[in-house]
Amino acid sequence: MTSPIPASHLDDARSGSGRMLPAEAYTDQAVLDFERAHFFSGGWVCAGRVDGLAQPGSRTALQIGDDAVLIVRGDDNELRAFFNVCRHRGSELIPCGETARRAAIHCPYHGWTYSLDGQLRETPRYDAPEGFDCADYSLVPVRAECWHGWLMVNASGDAGPLSEWIGDFEQVVAPYEPERLVTGARHEYTMSANWKLPVENYHECFHCTVIHPQLCRVSPPESGDNYRERGVWVGGTMDLADGAETMSMTGESDGLPLRGLDEEARRQVIYVQMFPNLLVSLHPDYVMTHRLDPVSPGTTRVECEWLFPPEALDLPDFDPKYAVEFWDLTNRQDWTACEAVQRGVMSRGFRPGPLSADEDAVQHFVHLCAQGYLDGQVPVPGASA
Repeated sequence: MTSPIPASHLDDARSGSGRMLPAEAYTDQAVLDFERAHFFSGGWVCAGRVDGLAQPGSRTALQIGDDAVLIVRGDDNELRAFFNVCRHRGSELIPCGETARRAAIHCPYHGWTYSLDGQLRETPRYDAPEGFDCADYSLVPVRAECWHGWLMVNASGDAGPLSEWIGDFEQVVAPYEPERLVTGARHEYTMSANWKLPVENYHECFHCTVIHPQLCRVSPPESGDNYRERGVWVGGTMDLADGAETMSMTGESDGLPLRGLDEEARRQVIYVQMFPNLLVSLHPDYVMTHRLDPVSPGTTRVECEWLFPPEALDLPDFDPKYAVEFWDLTNRQDWTACEAVQRGVMSRGFRPGPLSADEDAVQHFVHLCAQGYLDGQVPVPGASA
């Protein structure tokens, strides 16, 4: 396996000496091509919430690394994933980003028709060659599992078990019961920055006193601690300020506390990245996620969702804007900072800078990337041999 970055350029990132990745990690198309193939297609990636595909026959298609994947809810209520490719002449079955609901899967080119479990059923006007058997031409399946209301996909089929990928984050997220939460709002952003820069920004609040005055009023930027546990995830906790109930402009909540949390959990917010593309922010009264899609070395599409308990949405005067307005402002402050870094790393004067002790989660993430470039796959801390 050939690394897209010379090993000598990754020494500082791998050694724990605390430096950013080299410039090419953020600017070169060859590096992004490698990441799509080995980090996104080669690992477990979040394909989004499953509640949008609740009815049999509902389906969507999306890009996972180098692969277009079709996700379908079957007649048996099971979610299945397939490569978005007809077995006849290779046409895509549905454009990426679109959704539909039909009783079968139809190729728009020549009309080959598949059942919702991927079996080929009809080949209209097709003069089949001798020995042709529909059973030999089912859609090619993609490895997929539902996890707390999110669909996790491993397009290459080469990653270890999802349970090892998630590791100890399962115990952290379980009390928040995200599988029972309902999407109350969704925003989409496009930022002019490499996908790793919003991740690095997410992993520290060293910058908060400079660009997030609203956040600092409701959560002390020096509070909390970071995890180093089993699994391919990075993150930690921050505390709520005295008198604050949640992350909002006033610190007040217009929702309801999540029912599974103890008193300690109601006084903190947990920020975790499920490598590579899902940022999960666990609040006392809602869960917020950012799902990252690298479009180019310098462009990232971000889907941000706010999930609330169903009993909160049933309140007659419930409005998610108390959470949405706060984080939309914070997001835009962060995106501006990330875009400034992107412009900086494109300069011939850029040299990877030193990371402080407050940026240890950034160092953890950088180490995962650097080792992944060299090994062709991201290491899974604490996984069984």
